[in-house]
Amino acid sequence: MTTVFANMQASRRAVLAGGAAALAAGCSRGLGGGVLTATDTHVFDYPTVQAVVHFGELLEQATGGRLSLRMYAGGQLGNERDTLEITTFGGLDFNRVNLAPLNSIEPLTRVAALPFLFTSTEHMRSTLDGPIGAEILASLEPHGLIGLCFYDSGARSFYNTRGPIRTPDDMRGLKLRVPGSDLYIAMVQSLDADAVPMPLDEVYQSLAQGVIDGAENNWPSFESGRHFEVARYYSLTRHLLAPEVFVMSKRRWDTLSASDQSLIRQAAKQSVPYMRDLWDAQVAKSKAIIMKSGVEVNEIEPAPFAERMRGMWAEFLTTPQQRDLVKQIQAVGGVT
Repeated sequence: MTTVFANMQASRRAVLAGGAAALAAGCSRGLGGGVLTATDTHVFDYPTVQAVVHFGELLEQATGGRLSLRMYAGGQLGNERDTLEITTFGGLDFNRVNLAPLNSIEPLTRVAALPFLFTSTEHMRSTLDGPIGAEILASLEPHGLIGLCFYDSGARSFYNTRGPIRTPDDMRGLKLRVPGSDLYIAMVQSLDADAVPMPLDEVYQSLAQGVIDGAENNWPSFESGRHFEVARYYSLTRHLLAPEVFVMSKRRWDTLSASDQSLIRQAAKQSVPYMRDLWDAQVAKSKAIIMKSGVEVNEIEPAPFAERMRGMWAEFLTTPQQRDLVKQIQAVGGVT
């Protein structure tokens, strides 16, 4: 069964890759090679999608219309793991992805995904806007990706269908969806819960059918995916402040002039504050919708959760470079 499933997944990726490559080629032939493609699993009005659309507008303005962007949102071209693979070999030009699928590609990305590493949103933003963030983004290039910038992914917390989570002991035995990442799996297992790797677009149905008991995500994803309709308990663990990443295919990047590469980096950098304004507004909006719906939201004492999860850090900090980055990040946040 495992071989059959793997073959089915490989066939699906091949179909997606062929379609994306044909799409990109068709756009290039029809419009002089000036249309670049981008994808995102979130719906079109989600802040990350709108930030990439804004990036495209900035790029189009900067090049007098010579370069433009076509966005495929809502997972039209597949889940993040599939589209990331397509991006690496040039079937797609740009991709907005969570850190999770990058964790298995580049070990340095695991640093920013560690639970309870960042002390606040401000700590995360200031860290990733500087040399530390630049070092992590640069680590993607040997893997066929150009890391352009980080977007917010908010504070991730646990939600479930059974009852409020107040202590780590309340997690025991819960079947919780996680992205396909060994780090996320270990994080949930450290709380004695069962981790179920699953694409985001399968979570609602799995919650409704009892395949899983819960998941973990931010306010906007909890709301936009309608997960709050079936998972009526949201416990504010805020265990992760891991960012999203905006990347470009290195194959496509290498076909561009140094001038165009510079314009792309500049437009990506300019899209970050735009995204953050949209994100902060969306968090407030999503929170209001969820609270109005009657979902039981509860605060927790973070220390017991952090203590349990801190034990898994050593498993994923396997190089001196990773450990040094952690120390630098903690220093920025005033942690010694």
